[in-house]
Amino acid sequence: MSERGFSPQEIFAALDRHGVDYVTIGGVAANAHGSRRLTLDVDIVPAPEESNYERLAAALDELGAPATADLNVLNGAPGAAPYEDLRKRAVEVQVRGTPVRIASLDDLIAMKRASGRDKDLRDIAELTAPEDKGA
Repeated sequence: MSERGFSPQEIFAALDRHGVDYVTIGGVAANAHGSRRLTLDVDIVPAPEESNYERLAAALDELGAPATADLNVLNGAPGAAPYEDLRKRAVEVQVRGTPVRIASLDDLIAMKRASGRDKDLRDIAELTAPEDKGA
């Protein structure tokens, strides 16, 4: 983990090095879709397969305690589609050269709507607001 603190890039790089199959959800996914809300953790849903959990465990070991405190591993989320569907609709972005799978905008909104938290409802409003086209 970086001495600077929270570093999603380090987390994603370790997951990639170990071949972990996952989809990013939560605030980082919202940021990837255009939200400006600050987030201080990474939320992922890993593929529910024993071999993938073993690769995830190896990545967590590599990252160590400080980084794993910034990583939330979820078996699912309210409003989330089954993993296979979530993965199929995910979009891939690059974070400093590392491929990162992000939940699709529709899946992300469904999860945020199901959670019903104020910050998630604000994210939905921001993510679905019409773009300001100017005059």
